[in-house]
Amino acid sequence: MNKKKSTFLIIAIIAICFFIYIFRGNFNKGDYSQTYYDLNTVSNITLYNVKESDSKEILDECGKILLDIDNTMSKTRDYSDVTKINQNAGKGYVNISDKTFEVIKTALHFSDISDGVFDISIGPVVDLWGIGTDNARVPDKNEIKDKLSLVNYKDISIDEKNNSVKLNKKGMEIDLGGIAKGYAADQIVKYLKSKDVESAIINLGGNVFILGEKEKNTPFKVGIQDPTSEDGSSIGNISVSNKSVVTSGIYERYLEKDGIIYHHMIDPSTGYPFENNLSSVTIISSSSIVGDGLSTTTFGLGLQKGMKLIESLDNTDAIFITKDKKVYTTSNLKGKLNLKNESFKLMN
Repeated sequence: MNKKKSTFLIIAIIAICFFIYIFRGNFNKGDYSQTYYDLNTVSNITLYNVKESDSKEILDECGKILLDIDNTMSKTRDYSDVTKINQNAGKGYVNISDKTFEVIKTALHFSDISDGVFDISIGPVVDLWGIGTDNARVPDKNEIKDKLSLVNYKDISIDEKNNSVKLNKKGMEIDLGGIAKGYAADQIVKYLKSKDVESAIINLGGNVFILGEKEKNTPFKVGIQDPTSEDGSSIGNISVSNKSVVTSGIYERYLEKDGIIYHHMIDPSTGYPFENNLSSVTIISSSSIVGDGLSTTTFGLGLQKGMKLIESLDNTDAIFITKDKKVYTTSNLKGKLNLKNESFKLMN
């Protein structure tokens, strides 16, 4: 009898060990995060409820995706597609990668729907101002006028058959800084889904994508930054899952001279920072490249035109904050913004 009990006990222990071996991944799942320094910003990606053994490989691959996009689309990289295009301005077409061609084509779409408010050929004027660099300054009016002659998205020619791009005027430059982070976020989300990651936060320098939920039936809460504060505090939050949240605001990068603040978002029609009553615009959408492009576009359009544009688009919402601390949301967000800062007033 004791022999039978011993045999049964041994079998039971072996069975338990077998099931622990088979399902051990379920016992060491946790949250893992990594910081990256690409695309001229500090980024962070956090994976939730993943196996420790998988997390390093996944996060390392995310870093490779960011670096590849940086190497391909940054105007400061010597051998990037963008550098090659700029160096051949006024000369001829340049063959580029599928991904850079896709981003440029998307950028031109935003230029079309905004009548040129969003324009990646703004590069020469942005370089004049140098806002966010050690060379920041207020350019002379004649300098701005001279460089404005090089700014026109309609002078960017694309050849879809050969994935090639040409800048029609010598001296033209494109800059994908206003849209590349959105593309990168979308590519990372696509990769994470391929690895069966169900929950993650991708934060590329404030360009945020929320993948999945924090817990079952519990979406993540994303803070909406206070554009009047320099400490990153928020005016409130919204609950989102499987959404991109992208903000453009005057607090991000700016230059102050003689008591005047010049923010970094330059109006292609004047060569000076956009002048309107907006402090920031936050776009909530299913695609981060869409959010990236629309945040700049709607900021430039201003409250009324920007609101009208967003209301005309499917699966896209916005939060507009004015300089007098009034907060406006698109109709689908009514009642969904949890406003906590009493100095701001929700208008709808």
